[in-house]
Amino acid sequence: MIFKECMEYINSYSKSGGRITDLSRAEELMERIGNPEKRLKFVHIAGTNGKGSVVEYISNALILSGYKTGQFTSPFVLHYQDRIRINGKEIDEMSLCEICSFVKERTADRPYSQFEITMAIAMLWFEREKCDIVVLEAGIGGILDSTNVIPAPVLSVITSISLDHTAILGNTVEKIAEQKAGIIKTSSAVVLSHDNKKSVVRIIKNTAKQKNAEFIMASWLDFRLLSMDSDGQPFIYRRKNYRTAMLGYAQPINAVTSIESCMYLQKNGFNISDANIKKSVETTRINARMQYIEENPPIIVDGGHNVSGIQNLESVIEGSSKPVYAVMGMINSKDYEHGAIIVSRYADKVFTVDDFAPNSVNAVKLAEIAAERAESEACGSLSAAVKNAIDLADKNDGLVVICGSLYLASEFLNKYRGGNQQII
Repeated sequence: MIFKECMEYINSYSKSGGRITDLSRAEELMERIGNPEKRLKFVHIAGTNGKGSVVEYISNALILSGYKTGQFTSPFVLHYQDRIRINGKEIDEMSLCEICSFVKERTADRPYSQFEITMAIAMLWFEREKCDIVVLEAGIGGILDSTNVIPAPVLSVITSISLDHTAILGNTVEKIAEQKAGIIKTSSAVVLSHDNKKSVVRIIKNTAKQKNAEFIMASWLDFRLLSMDSDGQPFIYRRKNYRTAMLGYAQPINAVTSIESCMYLQKNGFNISDANIKKSVETTRINARMQYIEENPPIIVDGGHNVSGIQNLESVIEGSSKPVYAVMGMINSKDYEHGAIIVSRYADKVFTVDDFAPNSVNAVKLAEIAAERAESEACGSLSAAVKNAIDLADKNDGLVVICGSLYLASEFLNKYRGGNQQII
């Protein structure tokens, strides 16, 4: 199987694979390929926002400490392989095609999902390469997420929970929290992000108690946020000074969740130094997560796609001394009305687009929402919107912001920035 055939096979499956009510389909898939997950160790991460950042913080602390670390994230940002990595290096095409061929021979007669097939490929590669540990990001939810077929992990981590995927997970944060709590396994441990609502904390804590799992959450008393600057977000935790390389007030929350996770790993057989934890916090950067491209004019690319994610972007932009020109696109399964309102609060002008995904919100409709608070223009095409925003930013010493969807951020990074720009 060559790479093109491999991708055709993966794309032949639907994203969902049909409605599920339990994990039997994913369990059967793992059985068909030899249950590689049973011979691996995991840190399992679920949540609404912050999962990707927490994956990277924990992974990098492990990598710096000498552990061969598998990383599984979703969705991909630049291309398919970037969601399956070991020590930060993507799965190579030869390995992907060999493993994909193996999986295809055993799965051709069942309607699995793309996510399940991708997970199967990742598990086989992680086992083949003898990873010491895998930092595994759940897809949607927890209880019925296919990643939940793994045995009891070394640690479960639940990040910030807010409204997203409500049609699948429920229309309140409490219902969503119940789904996310499904990754907590009997006689294990869970770290919960300390920015969650009290009702969410209660649900996660009760689930941990029912499963005899240790519950860990940072205290606000040990945490102090300092003034953000262009070099990152400084904060103090447990009387130690840190500075995230990534911008945004959410990053110290993600970093503290990761610090607590690494401290648990330290106590349970992993030789991770405090210095490596600190270095991970202060050096970790991710494409399309408040990505700052320093040139003239400067550009921020952010894939935050729900209200909480866009509010985090707002916290970075709202104090800008430069005029802000936003290129915004959103998909129709998200709360695009509130998203557009938030963006229009801080932008001097909003250019809307809809050519980056088949389920994108119509650019004219999005512009009409934004027009209630800011000047707006429906461009349709991303290339036209970017050109217009850059021209205005050039003329007025402004800042360009690409936002509203991870698919939009990916399209920009791949097609208009070449996908290989330095993250500063």
